[in-house]
Amino acid sequence: MSTTPERIIPRRTVHCGDALPWLRAGGVRTGAALVTSLPDISEVGKPERDWRAWFTDAVGCVVHATPPASVALFFQSDVRHEDHWIDKGALVVAAGAAVGAHVVFHRIVCRFEPGRAVRGRPTYTHLIALSRALPARAGDGMPDVITEPGRAVWPRAMGIKAAALAIRFARDETGAHTIIDPFCGAGTVLAVANALGLHAEGVDLSARCCARARALAIERSELDDSAAFRAPPRDGGSSRRTAGDRR
Repeated sequence: MSTTPERIIPRRTVHCGDALPWLRAGGVRTGAALVTSLPDISEVGKPERDWRAWFTDAVGCVVHATPPASVALFFQSDVRHEDHWIDKGALVVAAGAAVGAHVVFHRIVCRFEPGRAVRGRPTYTHLIALSRALPARAGDGMPDVITEPGRAVWPRAMGIKAAALAIRFARDETGAHTIIDPFCGAGTVLAVANALGLHAEGVDLSARCCARARALAIERSELDDSAAFRAPPRDGGSSRRTAGDRR
């Protein structure tokens, strides 16, 4: 008599609190990858020098919570502050190097269609993967420029298709079964991880954001699974993609 395996329902846990003490207290998150966007200077409310120190510390906390052979992925948009620009991509790379992490890949995600002129915040976002042990060649085959980020659940959120690309990479290249976003906001990363069959855990200081992050639902059908978001076959026509990601 055959039996049907029980379907595993992905969990989602959202904590309301300060991410950095939470990260430090939890140590390395076995089986996890971290995917997040660190707040910029306007969101933290500190003078620039203090914010830069906080940002550097935050990157280090995220890296230390990531298993050495896993990956920490950062979506970061540069921002104009007073009379100059702050390159948050460069800050992530430097802060990662300071705690022993190297760049696995650095990609660009278009926030709007290429060619649009905007003020104060560029039309692109950095997508940077850091790891202490995962080889840089793990990023081979991923698009250099992601022009279709997908729907944003709020104006400054990452697009759901871009989030799916990052999460699939973490799942397929590192075997992560849990995605953690320590600055989860409205919960895009958490909802996309669940839609892709992974457990998700998030943290945010705002009770309102935590409520939204717990409730946000994204359908699997919304996540682009086309060739543009998949690595090409490797030598001999083989592919790293799992059976669950094929159609």
